[in-house]
This record gives sequence, structure tokens and C-alpha cells, in this order.
Amino acid sequence: MTEFFHAIVNYSFMMHALLASLLASIACGVVGTYVVSRRITYLAGGLAHSVLGGMGIAHYLNIVHGWTWLHPLHGAVFAALLAAIIIGLVSLHSKEREDTAIGAVWAIGMALGIVFISQTPGYSQDLMSYLFGNILMVGSGDLVLMATLDALILLTVTLFFKQFQAVCFDQEFARIRGVNVDLFYLLLLVLTALTVVILTTVVGIVMVIALLALPAAVAMRFTRTIFQTMLLGVLLSALFSTIGLGLSYAPDLPAGATIILVAGTVYVLIALGNRILNKLRH
Repeated sequence: MTEFFHAIVNYSFMMHALLASLLASIACGVVGTYVVSRRITYLAGGLAHSVLGGMGIAHYLNIVHGWTWLHPLHGAVFAALLAAIIIGLVSLHSKEREDTAIGAVWAIGMALGIVFISQTPGYSQDLMSYLFGNILMVGSGDLVLMATLDALILLTVTLFFKQFQAVCFDQEFARIRGVNVDLFYLLLLVLTALTVVILTTVVGIVMVIALLALPAAVAMRFTRTIFQTMLLGVLLSALFSTIGLGLSYAPDLPAGATIILVAGTVYVLIALGNRILNKLRH
């Protein structure tokens, strides 16, 4: 870990990586709490994989048509928001099964991304790294985008905290009290989509679900209110990310995968420890 802290001080790319992980932790802890409470982690997986389509199209337009201002993450934001709205509307108003809609969006997004990447001249390793994450490639522009998305998420959650809580825990009561459940459910999916984009930068598309769910799941075992869960979820996510970065640096391991292994190990140990304690009590 000493080499890791030395690298943070001396190399800008390591400082960017640490800042990215901390920015991702904010969205992860806040929105992850809602995702786990509402039990929509499978939906987050569909959103995560659909963003590859937006990234592929943005990369194609950038390279082939000279849209140099268009970054893959811009395409990811658009694709994630579109997927969230489609899945949400199908879930609320269509006779189609929700899991069918998620599977369709998942498959179409991935297929579009692969098609456009294959048609883009040159080497697309940087874009394909979003599948598994490459936090060491995060630039200052990525950090600005992540901070902006964080600000939008925090502002929205602050304004509609009670409504989101009602939608997650008691929809029928919320309807009786006059809360527009459909609207806030869609808004929750939009927040999840933005968080997916942020986490894609850190751990990649494949591992988004784990980092979105695990810190919040661990936090819920030690807290009593949703605000406490969010706060502890943010702190745990930041801790997992920092430890994962530190452990991966010296042996040159994939940072995203190491972060998930740290989070997963803590979750498993706490779950097993809780089960053992329950057995001893009874």
C-alpha cells in the first residue's frame, strides 16, 4: 500500500483514479440503497449492458464523422436514460413481462455496441475496456462528467427524498397519500441509469451490479434508517474502492475486479458472521 500512496502523490493518473472512485462512491451509496430496497438489481444489470450501444455509436461518430466533441460517456448517458424510460414504461403500462423488456434492452444495447465498434476504423481497446473497467484511464473530462452526474443525483434525492422512500417501501400507501408513484418510479430508474454510467467508468459494465448493490447491502445490516444506510453505503463504497485500488497497484491487477473482490469478500464474511451469531443466539 505504501507504493500506492506514493503513486497518488506523484502520478496524476493515480490521483484521477482515486477521485473517480470517490465520486462513484457517492452515487453508489445513495442510489444503491434504493436499488437494494426496491429489489431492482436485475434492472440495473439491463441498464448497465445497454450503455455499450450508446458508447459504440458515440465512438463511431467521433472517429468516422469527426464529432470530436462527442465522448463515449455522452453516448452512455443517452443510452442509459433511454433504456431506463423504455423499461419503466413497459413495466408500468404494458402487458409485456418486465424481465422480457429488460432482456430485450440488454441484448439490443450490447449488439448495437458491438456492431458500431466493428465498423469503426482503428483499435477500439479503450472503448472495449468499459466492459471490465479501466479506472487508470480516467481523464479530467471524465471526472467533470462524473461530478456533474453526482450533483444531479444528490439534488434530485434531496428534493424528493420522502417520495422515493414511499415508492421503495409502500407504493399503495404512497398512492393513497397522493404521490405520483409512476413518475417517481421512472425518476428512480433515471437516477439508477446515471449511477450505472458513473460506475461503468470505475469497474466496467460487467461489474456495475456488484458495486451498486454490495455496499448498500452491507450498510443495511448496521443501520435503521434509509439516510443512515445511504451515508454508510457511501463510506463503505469509498473504502472498498480505495482498498481495491491499493491492492491492485503493486501486482498490476485489474483495478475494477479487485475492488469488486474486496466488496464481495466483506459482504460474504458479514453475511456468514451474521448467520453464525443468529444460530448461537437460538
